[in-house]
Amino acid sequence: MVQGYGGKARFVSENYGDSALAKKYGVARHPAIFVDDVLVATPNDFGFYGNAAKKEGGRYAPLKSAEAHERFRADLAKMIDLELAGRKDLARAQAVPANPKAIAAMPALDVTDLDGKPLRAADLSGKVVLVEMWATWCPPCRGTLGWLGELKKRYGDRLAIVAVSVESAEAQVKKLTGELNLPLRWVGGTPQLVRSFGDLSAVPTLFLFDGSGKTVDVFYGAPPTLHTDAETRLASLLK
Repeated sequence: MVQGYGGKARFVSENYGDSALAKKYGVARHPAIFVDDVLVATPNDFGFYGNAAKKEGGRYAPLKSAEAHERFRADLAKMIDLELAGRKDLARAQAVPANPKAIAAMPALDVTDLDGKPLRAADLSGKVVLVEMWATWCPPCRGTLGWLGELKKRYGDRLAIVAVSVESAEAQVKKLTGELNLPLRWVGGTPQLVRSFGDLSAVPTLFLFDGSGKTVDVFYGAPPTLHTDAETRLASLLK
């Protein structure tokens, strides 16, 4: 496909686990497609899901069908054209749309945090809540956790922040959280708890809920605009 751009575009294949882009955006599974540094397709888009996830299709599934190939080619060409036209802003705005099946509200939490204290949905009632899905092996996650700690200090009791570790050994989680020393509620993410938030294709993934528990927004990965976009939505709730 890139040959049609007369040398203005090139294709690069990177091994899963060795991709600097995947690490930067916290993409935890494959395949993932980037145009420049814009994430344009995730495993879910191709119908590849995590363990025990309900398989409900995807933008380019079933992958072997001619229709799916044509949809993918058309979407990819659009993103390449935007990049070549210098419209990265528009490319980012159109890339990887929010999951239409994203949860409508915060799941009914009933867990014990890493300090041994119970955490239930009722404890968060009336507060704006941020839930961060993160992993010890994810470099961008450390930056987002530090930023979330600053938000908690800024807003105090008006904002609750729950950091849920995924695919991470408890000993490593406790070691890292001790080093970070942030004012967050740390929770070990069991498969059941993580699945209750939907299928995750990237870490960090950040969920924003209003005081009634309704989902306000979901932020996937760690793109450069994450902090600005999330803080804008958050400020609208904490006027």
